[in-house]
Amino acid sequence: MRIKEVIKEKGLTVKEVADKLGMTSPSLSEAINGNPTVERLERIAAALNVPVTELFEQPATDIINCPYCGNKIKVTKE
Repeated sequence: MRIKEVIKEKGLTVKEVADKLGMTSPSLSEAINGNPTVERLERIAAALNVPVTELFEQPATDIINCPYCGNKIKVTKE
């Protein structure tokens, strides 16, 4: 999950987002660090004005796993 990153990208603090959600900072931190429900994720995304998918890690599109050794390889377009 990248909720904390999105909060920082938006120039907000956890406390400010918690206030928007009507909850305490510790409660929001617990949700962020734990296993939030879909409803909670939807509320957080709405407070941040982003789609829910933005709260999850996005796979890197320029990195692949080598089929032989399993190492990650960065692919660039020339």
